[in-house]
Amino acid sequence: MGISQYIKEIGRGARGAKPLTREQATDLFGQVLDGTVTDLEIGGFCLAMRIKGETPEEMAGFLDATHTRLDRIPPGDRPLIVLPSYNGARKLPVLTPLLALLLAREGLPVLVHGAATESTRVLASNVLAALGTRPMTTIAPIANGEVAFAPTELLSPGLKRLLDVRRVVGLRNPGHSVVKLMQPTEGPCVVVGSYTHPAYAESMAATFELMGITALLSRGLEGEVVSDPRRTAQIDGFLRGARIELQAQQPGTHGEVEGLPTEIDIETTASYTRRVLAGDAPVPAAIAQQVEYIKQLANRL
Repeated sequence: MGISQYIKEIGRGARGAKPLTREQATDLFGQVLDGTVTDLEIGGFCLAMRIKGETPEEMAGFLDATHTRLDRIPPGDRPLIVLPSYNGARKLPVLTPLLALLLAREGLPVLVHGAATESTRVLASNVLAALGTRPMTTIAPIANGEVAFAPTELLSPGLKRLLDVRRVVGLRNPGHSVVKLMQPTEGPCVVVGSYTHPAYAESMAATFELMGITALLSRGLEGEVVSDPRRTAQIDGFLRGARIELQAQQPGTHGEVEGLPTEIDIETTASYTRRVLAGDAPVPAAIAQQVEYIKQLANRL
């Protein structure tokens, strides 16, 4: 059928656009992921949604379409901890691998998934590879105490194609929101979510509630899901969609974090991660607390 009828509704500008129902959003996004629409239609969809913004019902529909098409990780006997990683390091070391390995040390299975959406940043996948975790090439179970990295295209080639549209039009699109919210496993999981702007915090929280997702949500480090070690951020939990206030934001920023390097290159970050895991450098307090909150949610599933 194509998606022109949907673009007509969402493409009337910030004030004139009409929100889609969850069912309409599911149909639209499914066609985009399946590659049955033209590049021109995909560009129109991306630009229209960028101007209008996604409602929680639309995001739920986008996730419905995504989940039916994902090549999902088989479930284990403990909830999978899901760490989306799509931003990387710009000014501070990317500490998502450290968070992943700390969680694995607690006996949890951990999936980091991501793609290179910023060509100038150091990615979590780069650091994980330096630490011995190579990208998955086939879908397989993740053992307790194991960290695995799945490229987005392994989980959903259609979703990776949509993310790559940013390289052409220069703007994020709903695919960038979907990857931070999706549940890439057939079993129970804890999705660790992050945001950079307060408006996204409310939208993500509403979507977690609507979808009944178990998740942790806070402002991350440069768009990554790991807590900023210099700050005490607001952290909310969601247990099957029910919101739990875990931590209130505290003002102020620490000037220095003990042991944290100033360089952000792969080897320096990997070396710092090894030192922390070996006990030769302290675990940043904010990240240690984040690990505890994630464990609490996983233990309640």
